[in-house]
Amino acid sequence: MSLENTNIANLERLVTPVEFKKRLPLTPQIASHVEASRQTVRDILDRKDQRLFVVVGPCSVHDTKAAIEYASRLKLLADELADDLFILMRVYFEKPRTTVGWKGLINDPYLDGSFQIEKGMSIGRELMLKINEIGLPIANEALDPISPQYMQDLITWSAIGARTTESQTHREMASGLSVPIGFKNGTDGSLGVAINALQSVSNGHSFLGIDPEGKVSIVHSSGNQYSHIVLRGGGGKQNYDSVNVRLTERALRENQLPINIMVDCSHANSNKDPELQPLVLDNITQQILEGNQSIVGVMLESHLIAGSQKLGDDKSQLEYGKSITDGCIGWETTEECLRQMAQKLRHFKKSVSQNYV
Repeated sequence: MSLENTNIANLERLVTPVEFKKRLPLTPQIASHVEASRQTVRDILDRKDQRLFVVVGPCSVHDTKAAIEYASRLKLLADELADDLFILMRVYFEKPRTTVGWKGLINDPYLDGSFQIEKGMSIGRELMLKINEIGLPIANEALDPISPQYMQDLITWSAIGARTTESQTHREMASGLSVPIGFKNGTDGSLGVAINALQSVSNGHSFLGIDPEGKVSIVHSSGNQYSHIVLRGGGGKQNYDSVNVRLTERALRENQLPINIMVDCSHANSNKDPELQPLVLDNITQQILEGNQSIVGVMLESHLIAGSQKLGDDKSQLEYGKSITDGCIGWETTEECLRQMAQKLRHFKKSVSQNYV
């Protein structure tokens, strides 16, 4: 009688994190870039750096060529706006699904259901090395609790998504991550699960994980002091407006948490209409101009081409530079709305400085 693995079709051994990183090693230059970028985000959260940090990029990466082209363009924009905005590229490889569907580049790199996960991890790490070499910090979603041992050294900031903010596994994992991390509010729009997560993640935990040699281990974390909330709307309602931001500030204050808020301009905050994202961004800018001091970051879903497309059986029919998951704003709109935000913030800071003098 078989009592174990009755629903397991196959077990395939994965290369250890140590061996994996030897194949695609971190250079001293990239290591310095990642650490400096992480410190910049920490400084923004600590109010030592007065800039806003911006996470912008494709909903998910499915084409590494398009991702490199996007990164090259974004680097030029990031340098141009660096006095006012600290820009990170959204490089998402893992997609949580409500039911089923394509789960991301790591899970299915060839978009054909072959699930060559080790190959997907190699493709993903190679891409992140190239983006860091270009000079852009990387933001991602921390979804799989095993993958950080393989990828975390290349990441500047991570998010815990709305579906997993309530998950004890992800709270424990986040408590040991080396990056600042944002917890999104629940899919129903409630703040409670994110507030609970922020309280949990700042404390140490003991949980099961793997070590660099790939051996199952008991992980003892010390807690992550650089976590914050991400407002993304939910339950058919937006929560980026000044009233909801004030309610979030109150909830954070009442729970003795840092008053740091990031706004996701997509998802429910844009009614899942990517073309509304610039309007959300403009609203956030206006709140800052009117004196808001709690908003420290924003997130946009953006790609080379606006909109989205379905992943069909014939991959040759996919349009280059267009998302195959959530819809995105196009590159021209991305440039325009971020330039406008930076210009308004620059004039505001200059005006405040002159009035002070």
